[in-house]
Amino acid sequence: MKNKQILFVSGIDTDVGKTLATGFYANRLTAQGLTVITQKLVQTGCQGIAEDIQTHRKIQKIPLQQWDHNGTTCRYVFGYPCSPHLAAAWEGRQLDLEQLTADTQTLSSHYDVVLIEGAGGLAVPLNREITTLDYLARQRYPLILVTSGKLGSINHTLLSLEVCQRRDIPLQAVIYNQYPQIDPIIETETQRYLQGYLTRHFPSAEFIMMPICE
Repeated sequence: MKNKQILFVSGIDTDVGKTLATGFYANRLTAQGLTVITQKLVQTGCQGIAEDIQTHRKIQKIPLQQWDHNGTTCRYVFGYPCSPHLAAAWEGRQLDLEQLTADTQTLSSHYDVVLIEGAGGLAVPLNREITTLDYLARQRYPLILVTSGKLGSINHTLLSLEVCQRRDIPLQAVIYNQYPQIDPIIETETQRYLQGYLTRHFPSAEFIMMPICE
């Protein structure tokens, strides 16, 4: 892996485990001898320092960083727990996408890898015109897609991968979140199917099982 890499972490849906997966992947890279910082594109449903950033740091077993305290790792935090475009509008604010990119570049100048966690799934609107998918396609950040074994995951994963292929977004990896365990028959087949699909259609992408204990 090259130094100064920027990777984007998204999921097939909301509450699929992106935050845990981001912390897990950060630790994985750190174990390879790389310096890693996480960034949250936008956080809704809290105040102050983004809750997801705080979770990343707990998983990484490091204290909050100066970049967390000064807002560089999460410039936009909104109180209402909804889509970023609605949360921003509710507070009479607007996301400055150029500022988000500048924050990423600042972090990249100090670390080998920046992991940017998105909000919700790929098609979540950041404002009335731009979705996360639009932003990702514009920046050309390689994608880490988080999926799971719950019923419907195959459909949602394949749709996400199809749109990334159409938008020429490079796929770095698919992280399979094993928690929560609900139906072992469905989960086993989902894992098998997605691994096979990746091998056929995205042979350079990695399929990573995220341990339940993470």
